[in-house]
Amino acid sequence: MPPKRHAKRHAPAPAPAAERLQKVMAAAGLGSRRALEKHIAAGSVTVDGRPATLGQSVGAGAIIGFAERKWRVANDAAAHRTLVYNKPEGEVTTRADPEGRPTVFDRLPPVEGGRWIAIGRLDFNTTGLLLLTTDGELANTMMHPSGKVDREYACRIRGKASPEQLERLRQGVELEDGPARFSDIQEGGGKGENHWYEVTLLEGRNREVRRLWESQGLTVSRLKRVRYGGASLPLRLRMGHWSEITPREHGILREDVGLPRTALGLVMQEMKTGRTGPAGKPARPGAPGRRTDQPGRRTDQPGRRVDQPGRRADHPGRRADQPGRRVDKPSRRADQPGRRKRPAARRDKR
Repeated sequence: MPPKRHAKRHAPAPAPAAERLQKVMAAAGLGSRRALEKHIAAGSVTVDGRPATLGQSVGAGAIIGFAERKWRVANDAAAHRTLVYNKPEGEVTTRADPEGRPTVFDRLPPVEGGRWIAIGRLDFNTTGLLLLTTDGELANTMMHPSGKVDREYACRIRGKASPEQLERLRQGVELEDGPARFSDIQEGGGKGENHWYEVTLLEGRNREVRRLWESQGLTVSRLKRVRYGGASLPLRLRMGHWSEITPREHGILREDVGLPRTALGLVMQEMKTGRTGPAGKPARPGAPGRRTDQPGRRTDQPGRRVDQPGRRADHPGRRADQPGRRVDKPSRRADQPGRRKRPAARRDKR
């Protein structure tokens, strides 16, 4: 996880002057880009009162009409998400594999109005830290060689490297795609044939760590990435699981690579209420009375869920109309001697 520190504050990055219409609408949660393109082609979307066209761009101040509703495009802070994923062996860092192998994206949560971008790939047999984000600017900056963002790996080597071999790896060796070197090497111990080393790189070429060791006649038997820039692999994050970092930590990652903590983007604000969701998203269509900051709650009864009124999800078998009573336990009958008919349960007004 990004370290907790007092980072230098930057002004927000300037918002884009214009973006594709379907991209802005998808970011507002109105559908996928492909589905929205079909609506645009069918003439169901208007911009400033005129039918929109495919490929059209919109900027701040534009009025978008769709599904009998209207939104105004405005500049606002762009909300992005970033995940820390502990990749196991046997997964590829691609969206679709021609060989049908499992991919890291199979395990990730869905994201509205965007897509997960892997920050630096890990090959099929490499495990450990993989960052995934919806922030394309952050991903590109962290991966570009000019950013010089360091990556730290734990390597298990068959055999033990000599001091001369380690020095050559620090100074640099010539690979088939150019010179390469480890910026740092630390011995991690080991017994018998296997020894551990912690190495650091300032770039991420294909299989670069393995090829560097192979240049010295040594073979990597296990390889695990433990850190990428300011993000480290959490000790308690199990293999094949992910955790989401906080917006503050996301801002620190941006600042670590020279980006402003907050980026501005184009969002859609519904003109009836002027409200937007947590990522500049309007209320979901066909759901009147919902609070946009707490999906699934009614504004007339704060704290009560619309989709399960009075029902407790952690106790299956309870009746929704009488919270706390079990369906399989019949109520007492009023005609039994010595028993009184109890009044119906009253709903709590919160």
